[in-house]
Amino acid sequence: MLKSIVPADATQLIAVDIDGTLLNPQFQISQTDLAALRQADAEGIEVILVTGRRHRFALPIAEQLGFDLWLICSNGAVTRSLSGETFHRDMLPRQTCLDLCRAMQEFRGQTVLTFDVPGKGAIVLETLQHLEGSIQRWLEKNMEYIDFVIPIENSLTTDPVQAMFCGPVALMQRALAQLALCELPITVLRTEYPGRDLSIVDVLNGGCSKGRALERWTKYRGLSREQVMAVGDNYNDIEMLAFAGRPFIMGNASQELLGQGWMQTRSNADNGVAAVIDHVLHGAALDTKPTHVSGMTHVSADVIS
Repeated sequence: MLKSIVPADATQLIAVDIDGTLLNPQFQISQTDLAALRQADAEGIEVILVTGRRHRFALPIAEQLGFDLWLICSNGAVTRSLSGETFHRDMLPRQTCLDLCRAMQEFRGQTVLTFDVPGKGAIVLETLQHLEGSIQRWLEKNMEYIDFVIPIENSLTTDPVQAMFCGPVALMQRALAQLALCELPITVLRTEYPGRDLSIVDVLNGGCSKGRALERWTKYRGLSREQVMAVGDNYNDIEMLAFAGRPFIMGNASQELLGQGWMQTRSNADNGVAAVIDHVLHGAALDTKPTHVSGMTHVSADVIS
């Protein structure tokens, strides 16, 4: 009997970012991208979504794919299946978060904590007063999950997933400068939307990233990095792309990614995910048609949690 032999470096795992990558500018998965992912799954290639979204907020996107899969959420803090089985959590230690809150007193009105719990209390803040102008749409969509706790430190009865600071760009630049002085074991991620004068600063446990979580999952699956393909568009995808043996950036990728020398696919408006899957799995020419070099304007506000 002949035995099918899969080359050692053949792609066996496809890691896909959600916002700005899988979702088009209308925040939808195109039928072309959807068909490509389903075809990859049918060919025995594992697909994993890797996102800054909380697991609960990523689920509606994952469920559209129509097959079983795992998700790396909250920028690598939580790896969980579609059905809710947890593989790994990398929480921000409670004491570190308490120290963080004390060090960031000036930005208390812009502080949001997220917890790995269902329902109300998954998101905690003290007041809406300083956030409504910046992230009004996100607040409206998340009201059922929001709890108000004063002082916010009183919510820290367990380790949170992360802390987050949101506000005007200039104010968040000051917050970043203050975070740099904290000398805490943390990972700091920044996203800016200059057109909306909005900056989002995520604070996670030290060493936590999409790349570290993808490396952990790859080892668990018994694969090498050469068997991993990853596609992303934003700076928080850099560690994931650096780990993957086959990294690709979207045509709408942010400036932080353009200088890395990674191959570029089409934009999220031009079925970039499908194009790169067809290229890697079936040898199709990678016809790049970048339509926007920014990455920021195509990102949903949902990405902040």
